[in-house]
Amino acid sequence: MKTAEDYQNGQILLIDKPLHWSSFQAVNKLKYALINKLGLPKKFKIGHAGTLDPLATGLLLVCTGKFTKRITELQGQAKEYTGTFFIGATTPSYDLETEIDQTYPTEHIDENLIHETVKQFLGEIDQKPPIYSAIKKDGVRLYEHARAGETIEIASRKTTIHEFEITKIALPTIDFRVVCSKGTYIRSLAYDFGKAMHSGSHLTVLRRTKIGDYDVNNGVDVVQFEASLTESNN
Repeated sequence: MKTAEDYQNGQILLIDKPLHWSSFQAVNKLKYALINKLGLPKKFKIGHAGTLDPLATGLLLVCTGKFTKRITELQGQAKEYTGTFFIGATTPSYDLETEIDQTYPTEHIDENLIHETVKQFLGEIDQKPPIYSAIKKDGVRLYEHARAGETIEIASRKTTIHEFEITKIALPTIDFRVVCSKGTYIRSLAYDFGKAMHSGSHLTVLRRTKIGDYDVNNGVDVVQFEASLTESNN
């Protein structure tokens, strides 16, 4: 079992973040579990290498102690996601955070069109982050502008889709697997994918399965991790 000194010297924790938890909540829960169970100081350093939205589940890499210096390096690694697009409707947030604002025809969409559309998104692409995101414009987070009902011009950015695979088609839903570069918004991919098919789309399920060589199959949830600290302390 790892000691307080081990966590101070640096660990990378593979956490399977649950649905509806923010990444901040997950890290905070881990921090106070380590402080309370192992007697680590309150100023103990801990942080995550890449935010997951509350509506997403999956791999959160949490760095402790001296390994917090590796966060930038880990954030730069390719990420793999699986999830589901709902075809024929959009939402302002591009996911389930907000209600459907518009519906679109889907009668023309078949498997051939879906697979052909995938090809448009492979390689380097231009992508606009969702208005409901934490990116700052003029010192204010985009989602704050969105919630205030303000219309903001968002600049597109370059991102890379290394792999994009459709794993199941059961319209109006499509399941997918994507491997992408840092800074890719899967919500934006969902929106742009629907638009490219002359329809609409939004993200209904998202799970991060890998960051670099780190795999969620080797991860534990926050409650399991806390329980393991209790066991090692007895």
